[in-house]
Amino acid sequence: MDKHYGQIVELTIRKKGFSISELARLADINRKCVYNWFNQKYLKPDIIHRIGHFINHDFSVEFPELFTADDFIKPLDDLASDNVEGGPVWKDRYIDLLEKYNNLLLEQYHKSL
Repeated sequence: MDKHYGQIVELTIRKKGFSISELARLADINRKCVYNWFNQKYLKPDIIHRIGHFINHDFSVEFPELFTADDFIKPLDDLASDNVEGGPVWKDRYIDLLEKYNNLLLEQYHKSL
């Protein structure tokens, strides 16, 4: 049986309870683009992979020829998607690191005087 990747992805998204608008927002694309994905018989693996991460779904079940279960394991330190009230965690850590760096530069400057 020949798979229609777009239809399988659409069915999975709908079963998980995600709306098309929500997926479009998460992917930072418009809804028309999402519908175009659903119409593609052979959807690119990187798009399927991104969608899997957006909806927290392991597409290796539906597409074992494209992925392994390990492809959908979220690393513990995946800072880009760990959102907190003030924004992504990586942003806070980056700002903290910049402040420490600036303090070190100031210390070095004062020592050189």
